[in-house]
Amino acid sequence: MIDDRFGRLWEIPFSLAARHHVKGLCLSYQEKSGGRVEFWESINSGMLKIPGLIQFILRADCLAKDADVIWACSDSIYGIIGFILSKKHNIPLVFDLYDNFEYFLLARLPIVKQIYRAVVRKCDAVTCVSTPLKHLVDTYGRTKNSYIIENAVPAGLFSPLDKEKCRYEFKLPKEIVIVGSIGALAKNRGTKYLINAFFILQKKYPDLHLVLAGPCSIPIAEHDRIHYLGNLPMDKIPLAYNALDVAVICNRDNAFGRYCFPQKAREIMACNIPLIAADVGSMKLLLKDHPDWMYVHDNAQSLARTLENRLENQGTGYPEATTWQDMANKLEEVLYSLREGASSNGFFCKTS
Repeated sequence: MIDDRFGRLWEIPFSLAARHHVKGLCLSYQEKSGGRVEFWESINSGMLKIPGLIQFILRADCLAKDADVIWACSDSIYGIIGFILSKKHNIPLVFDLYDNFEYFLLARLPIVKQIYRAVVRKCDAVTCVSTPLKHLVDTYGRTKNSYIIENAVPAGLFSPLDKEKCRYEFKLPKEIVIVGSIGALAKNRGTKYLINAFFILQKKYPDLHLVLAGPCSIPIAEHDRIHYLGNLPMDKIPLAYNALDVAVICNRDNAFGRYCFPQKAREIMACNIPLIAADVGSMKLLLKDHPDWMYVHDNAQSLARTLENRLENQGTGYPEATTWQDMANKLEEVLYSLREGASSNGFFCKTS
């Protein structure tokens, strides 16, 4: 998070820091030097992990003494730690669920899962990345103070750009049709169905090309019209979107896909690129007025048909892009509702 300086765990606290005294603490699972960046402090967990985790907890305890509120993020364990500290120091805990943490490894462990659910149920407030995730939280027995804070975009980074120049950046031909997906390319996202859909369409459309970019954990078929751009730095991602004729948001109907809010949806919309998405989770709500922009998940034939139609009907008409500042404003309202005069000392953000 600190290396990339990207996403809600960086952007929301950064926006709050413009108006409040924010302290951020994170734990690196990989070998990092640790140290400070902006208001963030990073602790290296080390090879044995446990000593680093203990150091993290001790430091979090020290920071919590002077905090008005804790915003715990990133995984189930940080919500659990935050809950213990909130009770010790008698300060509110807001637990941020940017994904369904039960899909993550730690919360699959029986004891951790039960404690995690209890914390979600009993903490002072919960911020959820999507409406389906909020509904899941309700099933845990949560009855109040659960809020939806979706993913957004940094102001000014994602916008419409010249398509020809963007294609030149990646050495892509100009006079072709390009569809693609930018982001995690993985089995649990259903990326293979996009690749299969390309092979369904590629004979019918000899000028059709497929572009993929992002961290990849699946095999990508060798084909002279399939282009893998690698894992792009943040400043190149808007260029990659703007090189496309249609952007595809792949997902599956699993414990991840049902509850996430794909950040790329906001990024694509901010670039005004036609999109299609799998018919799962928050995308069904976001695109409810455009059912023809959704394909049946885990179905390459449906994806191919939807993609083919979207190439013909490239209307967008997206709403104005939601920024991280907008989301920070929402969180600020939550924090103030829990603690009057919270700006007197500062907000304490804790994540990994």
